[in-house]
Amino acid sequence: MSVNVTRKTNESSISVTLDGAGFPDNYKEGISTPCAMLNHMIEHIIYRSNIGIAVNCEYTAFALDHVVFEDAGSAIGRAFAKLMEQSVGSGVYGYGSATSIIDEARAQAAISFESRALLAFSSDVQIPELCEDTKSEDLKTFLDGFTQGAACTLHIDVARGDNAHHIWEAVYRAVGSALEAAFTANPSRANRPSGVAGKIEIEN
Repeated sequence: MSVNVTRKTNESSISVTLDGAGFPDNYKEGISTPCAMLNHMIEHIIYRSNIGIAVNCEYTAFALDHVVFEDAGSAIGRAFAKLMEQSVGSGVYGYGSATSIIDEARAQAAISFESRALLAFSSDVQIPELCEDTKSEDLKTFLDGFTQGAACTLHIDVARGDNAHHIWEAVYRAVGSALEAAFTANPSRANRPSGVAGKIEIEN
């Protein structure tokens, strides 16, 4: 099962393809944004979620990192929303949580696809302003864009860490693992959404 999303604005042009069947050995070749750190974080999501993500992102105006992180997050999130819509019939849970570590850093992520867009982010440690040549603010902005595009609720708690690279790796690993749990299928749940409120229907 795969989905495609294209998002174009006056600032960026982004195409995303998700493969719910897994990811190939050459999955890194499909990750192409102007920001190396973002490519690396998307790699972590792929590896932990077992969902292939091919993304191509280009500036169409000024070369602003913030735009790439926000817009790429929104496009990838929208693709995950479409994949969830297509997967409900197989009994996917639609929610999941995970704790991930790397060296001294530990983070937890919990996600639920219920048409409620919210990122709740907290940290028990001071996260350095820069991670490599990327602002930590932008790494968080990607996650906020993701929740908006996916219309999901995402809670992230950073428990420990002092190296910025490790902290963000732990965060994105946890997001990937939470997504893996959310897309795990239980046939007895076929066609059941993640929350008891069910699918939102709005009449004009």
